[in-house]
Amino acid sequence: MYSEPEPKTAERMREAHATVATMLGATANGSHESWGWRGRTLSRPVTTASGEGWLRLVSAPAEKAGGKLWEGPQEAERLMPPAVPRARLRGRHTWTEDQHGYLAELYDRITVPAITTHEPTLRKAPDLDDAWWNGLSTALDAIAAVPSNRVAVRQEYLDRAMPEFLGTPVDTKVPAWTTAHGDLHWANLTGPTLTILDWEGWGTAPAGYDAALLHSYSLLVPDTATEVRQRLGHILDTPVGRFAELVVITELLQTVSRGDNLDLNGPLRARLSELT
Repeated sequence: MYSEPEPKTAERMREAHATVATMLGATANGSHESWGWRGRTLSRPVTTASGEGWLRLVSAPAEKAGGKLWEGPQEAERLMPPAVPRARLRGRHTWTEDQHGYLAELYDRITVPAITTHEPTLRKAPDLDDAWWNGLSTALDAIAAVPSNRVAVRQEYLDRAMPEFLGTPVDTKVPAWTTAHGDLHWANLTGPTLTILDWEGWGTAPAGYDAALLHSYSLLVPDTATEVRQRLGHILDTPVGRFAELVVITELLQTVSRGDNLDLNGPLRARLSELT
C-alpha cells in the first residue's frame, strides 16, 4: 500500500518477517512485498503445509505494542458473521525484541487485488458490478449489527475536533452509534470480487461512518462518489448518515492540517459547505 521505508526499518522488518515465517511453518512465495505506513507493517505471500497464505507483520515500539489494534483481527475472526467477506485468520504470534514489539498474523491468501494499491484515495473509477455493491451494502449492515465493546471513534474527540476543523458551530453529540470497520477505504477493498481487508481498528462509531469514509475517499472521482451515495443511500441519505459525513470530514481535514491528503482539502470543504 505504501512505499518501502528507510533502509534500517526495512532491514529490521524483513529479518523479523523471515524469522516468524519459519516459526509458523511458512516460506516466502515470490519477492512481492506490501508495506504499511512508514514501514509499520510488512506483508508477503507465503506457502504453508495447508496451502497458500498471507503473512502480515506489525511492529510498534515495545511500550505501545498490544491493545486494541493488535486484538482487532483476532476479535473480527471470532465475531464477524459470514456475510462479511474477509480473509480468514489461521494463526498469530507476538513477541518483543530489543525496543520493538511484533505481531505476526497468518491469513488465507486473497488473490483478488485491492482497488487501490498505494493510498486510500480513489483516483480512477473502478469497474464494479451490482453484485459487488450489493455485497458491500450487505456487509456494512452486518458489521453494524455486531455487538462490541471496542471503540473506533470517541465522543470526546468529536467534542474537541469538530468545532476546530469544521470551522462552524455544530452539535457534536452522536445521534446513533453502531459497529464499524473503521477504516473502509479503497485500499482495504478488493475487486472485482469483494473482500474487506485490515480489521485492526473496528469498533463502535457514529452510524454511517464506514459509508461516509468511503464516500470522502471517492471525492476526486465525482462519478464514483455519486455512485457511493446512490448505492449506500439507505445509510448516507439520512440525518445520522449526514452527521457521519461531518465526522469523517473532521478527521480528514485534521490530516490535511498535518500535511497529508492535501488534494482532498478542496473537495472536502466543498462537501462540508453542501452539508452545512
